[in-house]
This record gives sequence, C-alpha cells and structure tokens, in this order.
Amino acid sequence: MKRLKQHRQPDKKISWLRYISLGSQLMVALALAVWAGISADRWLGIGVPLLVWVLPLLIIAVTIIKLVKETARDRNGKKDRPNQT
Repeated sequence: MKRLKQHRQPDKKISWLRYISLGSQLMVALALAVWAGISADRWLGIGVPLLVWVLPLLIIAVTIIKLVKETARDRNGKKDRPNQT
C-alpha cells in the first residue's frame, strides 16, 4: 500500500510542474510579444499601438488552439490522433 501512495506522489508533482511550465511559457511569450509590438510600432511610426494589441492576441489564440489539439480525446478516452496517410 505504501508503495502505491509513494508512487502516485511524483505523478502529482510532475503534473503540477507541467502546468507551472505551461504558465511560465505563456507569460514569457506574452511579454516578448508586447515588447516586439512596442518596438515594431515605434519602428513603423504607427500612432496607434496596433501591434502591441495584435501580437499578444495572436499568441493567446495560437496557445488556445495548441491546448485544444493536445487535450482532444475521442469518445473512448484515448488521444485523438490525426490520420497519417
């Protein structure tokens, strides 16, 4: 019994580390997108901060699409894989 409980604890820690890693990556990507948007707006001489808004929204959209694809499951509970032809 103790072995089962001890064996499950690392799995829980690994799942938490996975989510912490995903969150950190998202924050860094958003920060870089904002910085790139500010720099691009200055370089292009755009009066309205257009790219400051567009680039982070693009990052968020791509991240949501990626998460949906990774977590997609079919009715049997197995990962849904695209057809490889």
